Amino acid sequence: MRIALGIEYDGTDFLGWQRLRHGRTVQGVVEAALSRVAAHAVEVTCAGRTDAGVHARCQVVHFDSEAVRSARAWTLGANSNLPADVAVLWAQPVADEFHARFAARSRRYRYTILNRPMRAALDARGMAWERCALDTGAMHAAAQALLGEHDFSAFRTAQCQARTPMRQVQAIDVARSGEVVTIDIAANAFLHHMVRNIVGSLLPIGRGERPVAWLAQLLQGRDRTVAGPTAAAAGLVFVAPAYPAQWCLPPQCTLSDAQAALLPRRAPGAGA
Repeated sequence: MRIALGIEYDGTDFLGWQRLRHGRTVQGVVEAALSRVAAHAVEVTCAGRTDAGVHARCQVVHFDSEAVRSARAWTLGANSNLPADVAVLWAQPVADEFHARFAARSRRYRYTILNRPMRAALDARGMAWERCALDTGAMHAAAQALLGEHDFSAFRTAQCQARTPMRQVQAIDVARSGEVVTIDIAANAFLHHMVRNIVGSLLPIGRGERPVAWLAQLLQGRDRTVAGPTAAAAGLVFVAPAYPAQWCLPPQCTLSDAQAALLPRRAPGAGA
């Protein structure tokens, strides 16, 4: 039987999602917990790998098991064996054809910045910090140049293993609420460090150091060496992937029929 899970985690103390031979990873602790519940070794596949220090609001994974367990047993059993910075939100059986990575049609990230002269104490693990006042109107206007399908070479890390730099950004918004600035971006998939590199190039625009047109110039130039630096991991959250309604997943992970009709038929999976 194939089971899908929704998982949230604070990535601060992890070396990222992907299991490693050394160091603490989210995949490693999730598989260890599920293996205890199943009474056999479990391997999970995720919707999108996250890097060291990056968080997730609803990461989706799937795994296969012949163990007879209810959805409640998978959820509560996993949580009783997980550390405090990881929690399973829901579990449900899915069709054998479901694949957490390849069935996802869209992925959403949010980058959060505390924009004030003083650094954070309470929110330091979940927000980046920018002491200079940011012009979010200029940042939002600049970001609209990224909409659509483009070559995002200017915003991919040199270590990126994706076969192609082409990605389709479906929505990107920059907004402010008091001292907090949020950058929300949805795409069919992301290149390695793509979101953090986009944020790193939006910040000079927000500070008035670069014109609004600069982001479009970077995109067209496809040269990572002239773009902004990679923004800190702490501010980035993988909000959720989105799947067609046929998989009957919870609402935060499901596209409406109208949304699904506008998206590519299949998206490559990648981290940000």
